[in-house]
Amino acid sequence: MKKVMITGVYGLIAGAIYNKLSSDPARYEVFGLARRRQDSDRVPPDRVIEVPAEKFTLSDMQDLNQMTQAFEGMDVVVHMAADPSGAGGWESVLKSNIIGGYHAFEACRLAGVPRIVYASSIQASSGYRAYEEPYHSISQGQFDDLPDPLPLVTKDMPTRPTNIYASSKVWGESVARFYSDVHGLSCLCIRIGWVLGEDKPARENAGDIWCSQRDIVEISECCVNAPEDVRYDIFYGMSDNKYRWVDIEDAKEKVGFVPKDRAEDR
Repeated sequence: MKKVMITGVYGLIAGAIYNKLSSDPARYEVFGLARRRQDSDRVPPDRVIEVPAEKFTLSDMQDLNQMTQAFEGMDVVVHMAADPSGAGGWESVLKSNIIGGYHAFEACRLAGVPRIVYASSIQASSGYRAYEEPYHSISQGQFDDLPDPLPLVTKDMPTRPTNIYASSKVWGESVARFYSDVHGLSCLCIRIGWVLGEDKPARENAGDIWCSQRDIVEISECCVNAPEDVRYDIFYGMSDNKYRWVDIEDAKEKVGFVPKDRAEDR
């Protein structure tokens, strides 16, 4: 049985992961950490997230000692806590994504946690969609004359953040690389697609970057259970959408992720 700590546990994605893992007590003992014991505004009203008091830590991730104590004895930390959009501006990104992100990795090191699953974002590659063809045409809902097959953006291509929030996620990926190479942690980064409480694309021309709640939970669980020799990697957490322009075959080969949903079906 693996002990798994999920940060930001009352958020949309973290809560979905918590509910899935905690439904299998023979395999997982699941813990949660969050800055408030209250569901995020993004969580659908019909979802219930109940973390027992003895398995919950109230923290905004600014206290490294507190986080280290919370992480002691864990086999995996799934780090989902963050400013989810950067809407709070630089100060919020600095506090939540930069300082909080560093504390997550450092607390894992200090507590002896062997693996961290880090929530990055599709926005690490959003510049391709904003500025380059054929991805920009897809973002505008212009699907005529697309090349067949569609050339895919891979994790090995340069990052293309278009805002400070996305840049903070690229920074987190580099910190993961550092903690893997220098400190020996297994650090797996998921570039998460657009996950919504309604669990469907926000609009027709957003299906290319959409990820269902079921699929993001699936790839997160795959990373929790990845082989020990997967020491550092980046995977795109995306549903199998018709106009998906990022590579997910690598996640299938390395950790067994096979998405079950498609934007076109919603």
